[in-house]
Amino acid sequence: MIPVAANDVAFSIHAVLLTAITLFQIAIYERGSQKVSKVSIGIVSVAWLVAAVCFFIALPNNSRLWLLSVFNTIQVVMTTIKYIPQAVMNFLRKSTDGFSIGNILLDFSGGIANYGQMVVQSIDQDSWVNFYGNIGKVLLSLVSVFFDIIFIIQHYVLYRGKKSSKLEITTEQEDQIREHLVRHSDQSSPENV
Repeated sequence: MIPVAANDVAFSIHAVLLTAITLFQIAIYERGSQKVSKVSIGIVSVAWLVAAVCFFIALPNNSRLWLLSVFNTIQVVMTTIKYIPQAVMNFLRKSTDGFSIGNILLDFSGGIANYGQMVVQSIDQDSWVNFYGNIGKVLLSLVSVFFDIIFIIQHYVLYRGKKSSKLEITTEQEDQIREHLVRHSDQSSPENV
């Protein structure tokens, strides 16, 4: 049985509501020439397609736990995909200028607190089912903490105090960054990933 506490449900509801608010803001606010890339649309479409197919497979079989584990896997994969472009961009620019470290520190403290909660619950229940029974929660925290550590090291150790400015970046470096992270549309206006 997957151990689900009330705070896990509250966290999930909170995340869904904030994501809905973010999507609403994307729809109503001016984006200028920024567009969602075809790669991003493809990734999200595949995730939704997999979720829909798995939902209809699980529905007649009443396999809710299997469906939840599929959703957990999708969430872990999407979280991994979400962090990679920022880590690559910081590396290519050799700077974290313009990158807000505050949310990363909050995310890191939340991930560590999550592990602390699971350890305390496991000790209290005299069972480690909180770790091996909810592998999605463990992997999600592990991926988040891993990338948070990368961002913290980039910000405070590797690129500390290095400011990236247009004058310091050569055209070749700018093209390399753009090639890795941004695709050009037919009108040659940049798209964000």
